[in-house]
Amino acid sequence: MKLQFLGAAGIVTGSCFLLDTVNARIMIECGMYQGPKEIREYNYGNFQVPPSSVDHVLLTHAHIDHSGLIPKLVKHGYKGKVIATAPTVELCEVLLPDSGFIQEMEVERKNRKNRRAGQSMIEPIYTVDDAYRSLSHFKPVMYDEIVQITPDIRARFVDAGHILGSAMIELWVRENESEVKLVFSGDIGNMDMPIVKDPSSIDQADYVIMESTYGSRLHDQQKGEMELLYDAIRDTYQKGGNLIIPAFAVERTQDLIYHLYLLMEAGRMPPMQVYIDSPLATAATAVFWEHRDVFDRETTDLIKKRDNLFRAPGIKFTRSVEESRALNSIDRAVIISASGMCEAGRIRHHLKYNLWRPESTVLFVGYQAQGSLGRLILDGAKSVRILGDEIAVKADIRFIEGYSAHADQAGLVGWVKNFTSLPREIFLVHGEPESLHTLAALLRSELGAGVTVPKLRQTVDLVMPTTAAEPADPIRSAYISLTEKIEGLLRTGTSAERRGEILRLLAELESTVDRGLNKAAGQ
Repeated sequence: MKLQFLGAAGIVTGSCFLLDTVNARIMIECGMYQGPKEIREYNYGNFQVPPSSVDHVLLTHAHIDHSGLIPKLVKHGYKGKVIATAPTVELCEVLLPDSGFIQEMEVERKNRKNRRAGQSMIEPIYTVDDAYRSLSHFKPVMYDEIVQITPDIRARFVDAGHILGSAMIELWVRENESEVKLVFSGDIGNMDMPIVKDPSSIDQADYVIMESTYGSRLHDQQKGEMELLYDAIRDTYQKGGNLIIPAFAVERTQDLIYHLYLLMEAGRMPPMQVYIDSPLATAATAVFWEHRDVFDRETTDLIKKRDNLFRAPGIKFTRSVEESRALNSIDRAVIISASGMCEAGRIRHHLKYNLWRPESTVLFVGYQAQGSLGRLILDGAKSVRILGDEIAVKADIRFIEGYSAHADQAGLVGWVKNFTSLPREIFLVHGEPESLHTLAALLRSELGAGVTVPKLRQTVDLVMPTTAAEPADPIRSAYISLTEKIEGLLRTGTSAERRGEILRLLAELESTVDRGLNKAAGQ
């Protein structure tokens, strides 16, 4: 069995891993590269294997650095299914066509320059139509459900606590009467975040492919993120400027709305109108509300008191380009817009009109990749180029790290500590070099773990257990399958429908045990 690291190895984005077994080829993630130009260029290259040779794609969550090249994969011949949780599927229905639109607009801009320079035209990585065509390949599954991918491979998606629908993928692979378990962490969420549940713990695995975005850092816990948000709002109001918040359309925007709602309910919000200026965030927020059944308990209790906290008075979702442009001439407003790293979208216009104003504030609430416009501003650039103009950075620049949807170093180490026995090998991905190697050294020294930091496009052989497993017993297999299904149902709640299903499975389990006892008695 071989595992290839086709993306997010030695870098943060472009997540893509390829598992080759005796009978199947499984791709886990198919993400887009983001960040500096030399990294983004990978998006235009050929896939390392023919897309038609891939049997299945498993997706941990909807963020573009995990899902963004699925339309390209389908465009170039992939015929199989993309398996993900239902919220992830619906978020991809929003995010992927938007990504296609961005590709088209970016290529149109580049081709205008190429025509003036007498250079050849280029084509987008994929179009909006390509993105829509890829959506027919998506197949939703429930959290904690055992999914039979092939006769020899089964998977389970457990809540990663990162964004709505995010999952860690447990993968059991059987070869030559032996079985090995892999865990793909996806992005591991931060603890005690609004809306989403805390990340799941997993107690056993042979191999773990684990993110390390914050592997060298601890989140600042001295003051809660809502209080820091309030400080930025109050200070900006007193100065008479605008508070500009670049925020990812999925999860970060909804977290901010949640805390703004609490501030309004507590009567602490100064008279500032809040604008969500992102059609993508508007559509994503609707998906959130449709999947409120997977919210954490605190948020569930809150919405029992209010029909829809995402529609609070004082929060306006702008839709048209004209409404967005009108925000360029207002003061004392909170403007939340995408993209979170300021690489595209309406946020660039709001930065252009506010970044040079000392009375305004730009508040970052999420990770900023190296080479991104957001990272340049956060790192102290005195001026930046936006939409063809050089803009001085005079606004107050702030960062609330507590809004990060990623576990920090302590959270990542704590997640590994939940294993009852250490995996044979932990492969660290999704991190800048400092994060990768700092976390690797810590896991080795503190836990004695075997850790590898793979290189991009490296292939590793995964060793099966040296002791051959006993021949498969159909009764034992049925027993294991039934107990796993019951555990999954219990972990997802106990509605009347689920209670009926649990009772049915328990009766089937009892019958299976009786057959086993009768078989043993007859031997």
